[in-house]
Amino acid sequence: MGQNGAVATNHPQATAIGIEILRSGGNAFDAAVAVSLALGVVEPAMSGLGGDGFFHVWLANTGQTIVYNGTGPAPEAANKDCFTKTGIPISGPLSTSTPGLVGGLSALHQNHGTQSWSRLCDAAAELANSGFFVTRTYQTFAEGNLEKLNANTVSREIFTDDGSVPAVGTKIIQPQLATSLRKLGDDGADGFYRGALAGILSEDAQSSGLMLTDSDFANFRPETQASISTTYRGFDIFQTPPNSTGFVFLQELKILEQFDITKFDYGSADLIHLMVEIKKRAFLDRERYGTDPRFTDSNVGEILRKDHASSKAATIDMSTSSDIPLMQFQQKSKNTTYFCIIDKDGNAVSAIQSINSAFGSGVTGSKTGILFNNRMAYWHLDDEHPNFLRPGKRVRHTMNAPIIAQNGKLWGVFGTPGADNQVQINFQVAVALMDYGFDPQQAVEVARWTSSQANQAANWPHDGNSCLTLESGIDDNVLRDLEQRGHKLKIVAPLAGPCSVACIRLLDNGIMMAGSDPRRDGWAAAY
Repeated sequence: MGQNGAVATNHPQATAIGIEILRSGGNAFDAAVAVSLALGVVEPAMSGLGGDGFFHVWLANTGQTIVYNGTGPAPEAANKDCFTKTGIPISGPLSTSTPGLVGGLSALHQNHGTQSWSRLCDAAAELANSGFFVTRTYQTFAEGNLEKLNANTVSREIFTDDGSVPAVGTKIIQPQLATSLRKLGDDGADGFYRGALAGILSEDAQSSGLMLTDSDFANFRPETQASISTTYRGFDIFQTPPNSTGFVFLQELKILEQFDITKFDYGSADLIHLMVEIKKRAFLDRERYGTDPRFTDSNVGEILRKDHASSKAATIDMSTSSDIPLMQFQQKSKNTTYFCIIDKDGNAVSAIQSINSAFGSGVTGSKTGILFNNRMAYWHLDDEHPNFLRPGKRVRHTMNAPIIAQNGKLWGVFGTPGADNQVQINFQVAVALMDYGFDPQQAVEVARWTSSQANQAANWPHDGNSCLTLESGIDDNVLRDLEQRGHKLKIVAPLAGPCSVACIRLLDNGIMMAGSDPRRDGWAAAY
């Protein structure tokens, strides 16, 4: 807890940098830039300059929310014909789309930052040059992606120990990335997309076999968007708009609002069953509305209406699990990081960024040290699907970054990485906070569930196991009750479920209360 500022991220060194920026007089937006770039250094499996991000801000002086959309489109050379025979690769050179994170960060800083861009970049550059230490979380992601990393000489050299998983405490140093971060600090985002750094990036892309060209970088521009929102039991809930699927989270809450849950204990079979059934119906609408609105109409407002929520609620049977495969657009044929910040003035940033799967494409540029994303794996190839691949189009993103307000004042910011699981875990955290009065750390640590429907998965080939996965710690009687209702259960170890939540509550007395997830290397701090 603290009264001058709070930062919650998925890595202690990133949180420390954020707190340092706030202590030195920077605002939440300055800290967000520094934290974002730092996470790209210390969590290379999750995000970085070669990826994307959404930066959702709350402006304390006006109560306004704004979204800076830093997600890049498919390369000009990418189209359905490239992948019809083989499907979309989930790693390697052909899995990379245009990186948008730097553009989104720059737009955020230009409009709201107070400290110099170069200083914020230098903090991450120093971290890349001095190194970070391998944790068990890093080991887990490296072990699951050794084949991908070893397929690229540069990635193998930087992120493995001669092709093996590095020991805990091994220092990972990224000197080429440090140089790129310094150049970014000197030349700004324009240099990244249209200047000297862009030229080096393009050389890296071409020598590595990526589809990206000079024009893909030069033509990219971030988008400033209005948040989408709904109300829920006296709260105002703001979310990132399409091409984000934040609307799924809003719809889940809107359907839940149709039910009186005061008689349900948190963690009860009734509440879990109800929320899972709501999730299934919201994901059905995700398939219909999740797209780049610049290319396809995505009027999510109609699914957030009370009458639509009521009609969905009426289809839920509290005694029986429903089977709702997402098959309207079935194909023939995951990783991210989140952070949040509140400063002494009450400004806030809810931010999420990603290179998609762990270690992205697995391809690291030899000159820049930048690890490229594998976001192309999110596309669909059925031309009737709203998320159909087109050059220059932004893919549908599972990334979303909520903000909650009450009576016109900031109430809380939270979020999580985790692909399709994001809006499910955010749903549970929101209910724990708003309906059951949990504090951030309770909401983060409580046993969680995730539901998988047929054809749900974000990555190609978009499969799903139709299971309800729950962490150990949920009462055995609850598990038996859920099985009797028809849920196919899969039980994992305590704290072994997906996602890694960061959460900050702004209390009525102005004190900030921050929590972070033990499922990764999360760390929250306030002062």
